[in-house]
Amino acid sequence: MPNSVPKRIVRKTRWWNSKWFDVLQLFVFMVGLVWVTFNGANQMGYNWQWYRIPQYFYEIIDGDFYFGPLIEGMFVTMEITAYSIFITLMVGLTTAMLRMSNSLSGRLLAWLYLEIVRNTPLLVQMFVFYFVLGPILNLDRFWVGVLCISLFEGSFASEIIRAGILSVVKGQWEASYSVGLAQTDTYRYVVLPQAVPLMLPPLTGVIINLIKHSAIVSVIAVFDLTTQALDLIAETFMSFEIWLTVAGIYLVMTITLSVLASFLERWVRQRS
Repeated sequence: MPNSVPKRIVRKTRWWNSKWFDVLQLFVFMVGLVWVTFNGANQMGYNWQWYRIPQYFYEIIDGDFYFGPLIEGMFVTMEITAYSIFITLMVGLTTAMLRMSNSLSGRLLAWLYLEIVRNTPLLVQMFVFYFVLGPILNLDRFWVGVLCISLFEGSFASEIIRAGILSVVKGQWEASYSVGLAQTDTYRYVVLPQAVPLMLPPLTGVIINLIKHSAIVSVIAVFDLTTQALDLIAETFMSFEIWLTVAGIYLVMTITLSVLASFLERWVRQRS
């Protein structure tokens, strides 16, 4: 009996599941969103003044280049984000270690921190830090904002880190101890290389939330991007133009971070 080659089964894609229909839906949604925005503004008799926006990015005065308030605010937001990412990861790692430790007091301290921070509003925490802890610790408003955001996001990062470490199968731990590795070496050479690739995607989400939550420092008058936008709106009354521009800047920052995180995740997986 001659060998028969099995036929390849080709599943027919329905038109509503095709890529072109997805693109069409996105296009229709974006057009609808733009139409609703401009139609609503026209109903209000709003006078669009987009031509004034570039001066808030940069100015050239007497041949000298100066950053505008939006760019200066973006730099402050990026500075807050950079410090907060580092502190968030340190707080998250420390809390995760305390949750998994054999110390009753350490586990209790970590539990209290997580329950208090995750079950109270970030705005309330910011006011507590600014009016209570700031004067006690002699912190200026910039570091009050950084520490408050870091502790808030660190509570979520800690659970991601703990889940990533616990996802390593028990046999890996036992094998590392059986060959005489110390606990620090076990984490360094065995556990973390397997856990970090699993942690990166959710940690990226935490860091993106950190960028967006950094806007809350505007309530304590830190001159970040949101505060600069509020000041410009108070001066120019260009609410639509300023807020849409600021939303675009935040979107660029978060998308850039997502792309960098995806490259980092791919690099870590290749090395592990």
